[in-house]
Amino acid sequence: MELIKIIIAVILPPLGVFLQVGIGKHFWLNIILTILGYLPGIVHAIWVIAKNK
Repeated sequence: MELIKIIIAVILPPLGVFLQVGIGKHFWLNIILTILGYLPGIVHAIWVIAKNK
């Protein structure tokens, strides 16, 4: 299941974070990072998924 979340995080980072932690501070931070640059959003999403196993 974690692999699927990581693949989703690469395609659409906020969705990957939402699936892992729901709507909270990490979700909104990831939306901001994704708007500012797609790569920071991906890195943050993968970090959140890996940290919250």
